[in-house]
Amino acid sequence: MTIEAVVFDLDGVVIDTEEVWEEVRRGYVAEFGREFLPDTQDRMMGMSTPEWSGHLAHDVGVPRTPEQVAADVLGRMAERYKSSLPLIPGSVEAVRRLGARFPLALASSSARILIDQVLETAGLTDAFRVTLSTEEVPRGKPAPDVYFTACEKLGFAPAVCAAVEDSSNGLRSAAAAGLAVIAVPHGVYPPAADALTLASLVVTDVSELSPEVVGGLR
Repeated sequence: MTIEAVVFDLDGVVIDTEEVWEEVRRGYVAEFGREFLPDTQDRMMGMSTPEWSGHLAHDVGVPRTPEQVAADVLGRMAERYKSSLPLIPGSVEAVRRLGARFPLALASSSARILIDQVLETAGLTDAFRVTLSTEEVPRGKPAPDVYFTACEKLGFAPAVCAAVEDSSNGLRSAAAAGLAVIAVPHGVYPPAADALTLASLVVTDVSELSPEVVGGLR
């Protein structure tokens, strides 16, 4: 058995946006006199749009519907991406390098509007055969839905696919779907120890990824 396709996460792997997401969402809830709960940031990493907007509305207490919260926050994020896209150094090159050998998919917790904007700004619209948002599947990460669907649309069994992930929920999602998991831990928001143990390979930088490294995972 060998790796035949690769599925990338977006936030924390291609673009370094976790701090941007936290800044935007903290500022947003503060406008309504609310604060993050102790576990809010960790819980939202990997959640789909309906899930994190529901958390902010119902658990944090923002007095808006989840749909309104999502529209508010996504609008602010889109504006940030237009003015400054925080690409992770070496990420575009890594995508191109792996794409020269493997069919690629993207499985992201970001909304479709943000995925499309990032790929256009980064010049990667042609790099992925399949792009999926968790808002387009029944459940967000850590459920395996988005990875199952990405592999299905690529035409490969999960067992011959590798996932590149950074967050606890992302690692759990890919592992639950049966992919070989590559962890690229974020320096500020590292994954939980139990999630990291699910990885077949841990690298410190996405630039370490090569077709040879990924191809040797199985």
